[in-house]
Amino acid sequence: MRYPVEMVLDLLSAGMSTAEIQADYPDLEAADITAVLQYPAQLARVQRVEILPA
Repeated sequence: MRYPVEMVLDLLSAGMSTAEIQADYPDLEAADITAVLQYPAQLARVQRVEILPA
């Protein structure tokens, strides 16, 4: 079963623990929740851009 990353992030940001989420959604494993957290972390990474002289 697939759950949107946004839904799991909403649950976490509302203060639910990993254990509470897993109790409500038994198909989710701890590794799934970790992957959910890795996704926005990757999106938030800023790549360094260097402007080269002309």
